[in-house]
Amino acid sequence: MVLLNSLNPLKAKNLVEGKYADGQGLWLVKSERTRGKWVLRVVVQGKRREMGLGRWPDVSIAEARELAAEARRKLRTGIDPIAQRAEGRKKIVRLTVQEAVSSCFEARKAELKGDGEAGRWMSPLSVHVLPAIGRTAIEDLDQHTLKKALEPIWHSKADTARKALNRLSLTLKHAAALGLEVDLQATMKVRALLGKQRHVAEHIPSMPYKDAPTFYKWLCEQTSVAALPLRFIMLTAARTSEVRYARHNYIAERVLTLPAEITKTGREHKIPLTTEALSVIQLARTVDDQELLFPSQKGKVLSDATMSRLMERQGYNYRPHGFRATFRTWSEEQTDAEYEVAEAALGHTVESKVTRAYQRSDRLDKRLELMNKWEQYLTSQR
Repeated sequence: MVLLNSLNPLKAKNLVEGKYADGQGLWLVKSERTRGKWVLRVVVQGKRREMGLGRWPDVSIAEARELAAEARRKLRTGIDPIAQRAEGRKKIVRLTVQEAVSSCFEARKAELKGDGEAGRWMSPLSVHVLPAIGRTAIEDLDQHTLKKALEPIWHSKADTARKALNRLSLTLKHAAALGLEVDLQATMKVRALLGKQRHVAEHIPSMPYKDAPTFYKWLCEQTSVAALPLRFIMLTAARTSEVRYARHNYIAERVLTLPAEITKTGREHKIPLTTEALSVIQLARTVDDQELLFPSQKGKVLSDATMSRLMERQGYNYRPHGFRATFRTWSEEQTDAEYEVAEAALGHTVESKVTRAYQRSDRLDKRLELMNKWEQYLTSQR
């Protein structure tokens, strides 16, 4: 005899702790006399499963039977009601733009220089975008919302707006990978709404090479923590970020080998060190176990702005990174150095992939000769 609708409200109320069948796989499981839960036992793909249908007495017998009947109907049509409900619960979760950006950033940390600790990846978003739309659900993000957030900086801070938009595109792809229904074309659509940027790209201000010896002489007289790394940047034509993260164990046989993870190009870069460059490193070494070549006063990585501030206080509008252009202009106009040698000194690649497969020289000897001439020129007024 098939058990069917064996429970009623009064009977359910009077039952003590235990499990009680109502029929067709529906059970009332009472943890106490006054409360319990409804459970439906079903067979999904040959395996017996239990599906919760809610708390008793919040869910009545009639409602529990209705929910059980609906679950059995889905099973007959080949739908797993347990999996379907789990999927539905996932969609209820509303991820904000702020949370999606943070999740995307965490997933991409390994690709970023120094695991993104410098904050450059997050900065365009945290300063200009997230304050405006950070609380918006990522699934509600469309071109109109993005337009309101980016419009104030689209022309005035074009590069920042471009970076912010690129990171938002990555965030939307990340959200889609999480299973969220997002508009992957929102960033493309907002470009059409905002139009072409009027901003004209400007080169980083660089000091004329004729002024460099005078400035270097002044720099040698300074005691600021920024003076020594700035001297090193001038002597080596290295990038500021590479110098800030450079360590003593990167040096061997008068060559500083910068690993790929801290270079802008993502490739290892070797820098031959002149006598003056080595002496600057020694002046910056305050303790024997010092790891960084030029640490901050607290022993950590030097701030990106520290060297710029030193130049600004002296009234210079140039930037530390501009000394790469200073060196390159000097080498072009004042030396007969080969083009490939001067470019290699800057860490640039000039050969094609095919040529690089056969030409594997770092040109270190020729570069050292060029950097020695540059050192002599810089120190000529000291």
